[in-house]
Amino acid sequence: MANGKVIITLDEYRLKRGISKYKLIKNCNLSPAQLNSYCNNKVARIDLPVLARICDYLKCEISDILKYIPADE
Repeated sequence: MANGKVIITLDEYRLKRGISKYKLIKNCNLSPAQLNSYCNNKVARIDLPVLARICDYLKCEISDILKYIPADE
């Protein structure tokens, strides 16, 4: 049985809201490499405090920037 996957849609959400990567880096205390990993969906382990800072700054829900894709899709 195949597993589903979680994808990070932070970059899409950020672009829709007109927020620059620089603003996220500065306001969420992220490194450029860290933000790029999240924006490019290349994170192996999601750091929950980082996710909380991003959601606080963007005033969004986790479901706005993370999506679950079932295995059958």
